Amino acid sequence: MFNKITVVGAGNVGATAAQRVAEKSLARTVVMVDVVEGVPQGKGLDQWQTGPIEGFDTRVVGTNDYGAAEGSEIFVVTAGIARKPGMSRDDLVKTNAGIVQTVGKEIARVAPGAIVIVVSNPLDVMCYVAMKATGFPRERVFGMAGALDTARYRTFLADALQISVDDIQAMVLGGHGDTMVPLVSYTTVSGIPVAQLLPRDQLEAIVTRTRNGGAEIVAHLKTGSAYYAPSAAAVQMVEAIVQDRKRLLPCAAWLTGEYGLRDVFCGVPCKIGRKGLEQIVEVELTAQERKDLHASAESVRSVQAALSL
Repeated sequence: MFNKITVVGAGNVGATAAQRVAEKSLARTVVMVDVVEGVPQGKGLDQWQTGPIEGFDTRVVGTNDYGAAEGSEIFVVTAGIARKPGMSRDDLVKTNAGIVQTVGKEIARVAPGAIVIVVSNPLDVMCYVAMKATGFPRERVFGMAGALDTARYRTFLADALQISVDDIQAMVLGGHGDTMVPLVSYTTVSGIPVAQLLPRDQLEAIVTRTRNGGAEIVAHLKTGSAYYAPSAAAVQMVEAIVQDRKRLLPCAAWLTGEYGLRDVFCGVPCKIGRKGLEQIVEVELTAQERKDLHASAESVRSVQAALSL
């Protein structure tokens, strides 16, 4: 258990993430920061009162300033506007970059030793903004992307195979958007290559659905975007840090030559533990997977380069 974990943003993703952190007893105090007066206070009070029912003693505190977040070991950044139907993640860049830049500066001020997990969209580019704003090393600023995309991929595969999700081993790399790269060559079902169990056209359809996973939910909701699975993926990363589990998870990381990529955030296999991003693991990709990963990274880089930070 950490002493304090802060979630920035009390919208659907942030509030659900705060509740999950509290229910898992990952910190003595969970702080929820949001600019809207009353919203984090009300939600935090409501969440705290679930403790006797759910069996946790974590105190959930809502606030409009960063004073209560001072000394937090982890920040989960969910602040920003959500996508609307027909809006791409890149449409969010300018507005959310300004928000995340402000958040990053506040984090550096009140908790200069913290680990930052970015969830705000467009995720890979917001990781870049957060790293620049905080001045933190790459080991302490990375993004929740592949963990969510991999969960969607495993869900769709398990449904197609009518088998438990626990038996699906998979990983999705690349940017968090429609250029993501599900690694079909490394996807197995209890060690059996998935290509032996599903025909190619069905696998391709699942890959396409995974890439459009967020947009599919936005189209249904019409006035919001996904938050149950994104919050669960973020807290999976928080738990790996708090419990020093050394989980190998696909995360958006700042690359310095890995996979032939440099100076860009991109989803790659990362070992996550108490120190944050402890290692980037390089695996051998097929020629097409490597080509797709580079194309995905360049898509992120083009948006990243357009920002004046």
